[in-house]
Amino acid sequence: MPGNHYGQPPQIVQIPFLKRCKNQLKYHIFVSLVQARNTMLLTERHYSMSQTTVDPKEMKKFQLLAHKWWDEHGDYAALHSMNDIRVPFIRDTVLNMRNDHQPGSPLSGVKILDVGCGGGLLTEPLGRLGASVTGIDPLEDSIRTAELHKSFDPVLAKRIQYKSCTLEDIVEEASDTFDVIVASEVVEHVADVEMFIRCCSKVLKPEGSLFITTINKSQLSYIFGIVVAERVLGIVPTGTHDWEKFIPPEELERLLESNGFLVKTVKGMLYNPLFGSWSWTESTIINYALHAVKSDIQEQVDPNLETDKEQLQTKTMASEPPAKTL
Repeated sequence: MPGNHYGQPPQIVQIPFLKRCKNQLKYHIFVSLVQARNTMLLTERHYSMSQTTVDPKEMKKFQLLAHKWWDEHGDYAALHSMNDIRVPFIRDTVLNMRNDHQPGSPLSGVKILDVGCGGGLLTEPLGRLGASVTGIDPLEDSIRTAELHKSFDPVLAKRIQYKSCTLEDIVEEASDTFDVIVASEVVEHVADVEMFIRCCSKVLKPEGSLFITTINKSQLSYIFGIVVAERVLGIVPTGTHDWEKFIPPEELERLLESNGFLVKTVKGMLYNPLFGSWSWTESTIINYALHAVKSDIQEQVDPNLETDKEQLQTKTMASEPPAKTL
């Protein structure tokens, strides 16, 4: 049930690493709270208005960083450290849904689609677990970076393939193909969230798993996700995120369930910039991870509906009085 997954906002405490920028942070927080409040009151989010999941503005942002994916201490350092929790989350969830697995390659035989794979930061560790992974990204330069890095490991060359394309580009050729789809730190950058979810549903097998990590749309996510992370500490480049495109877990869950998914898990994620590490938390007020399963009810119900319709038409025709003849 919506609401059961979500923890209460944490108490705001004095964090040592922020003391050195206290005055600047106080100003940004005041301005940000006002902006966030006004925006939430005056705007309404719209879905399914575009014909593509790709936002050209987002493409420009990531084009500038396409060669920096594998710098573990650079602009993508937080994504590198996120692997410490998101990879086990995906692995353990998938294994819990399977009856058997190989000790050395627990995800052997699992077909995974990594949407918005970038330079392959999540694609590679999933491949090392034995999965057959397809990584897609609309930026050709990011795919070149991913291909280059993959070439250093002969094992990955057999398990991973990359494509420079959008999700909607592969819908027809890959219908009901993948056991698992991962979209980590992606939905807050797409042009149309609902279209994105529909495309995921089309290429995912019935009872397949969808894993998403993203950012909540809250005042705290604006303060810590944009003001602190981008403008104060420089954890990510300024302009990386657009608060308008953040999505609350309740809203994402509603979109998923209205498009044939059953949401199984929603977990809060917390980044510690002092240690550069991620951990799980009960609160989803800033970052969160979600696991949903594609329902196969539709495939089971449709034939029955057609049968019931035919029976109803037969009964209706039988109950009608015969036409009078002159």
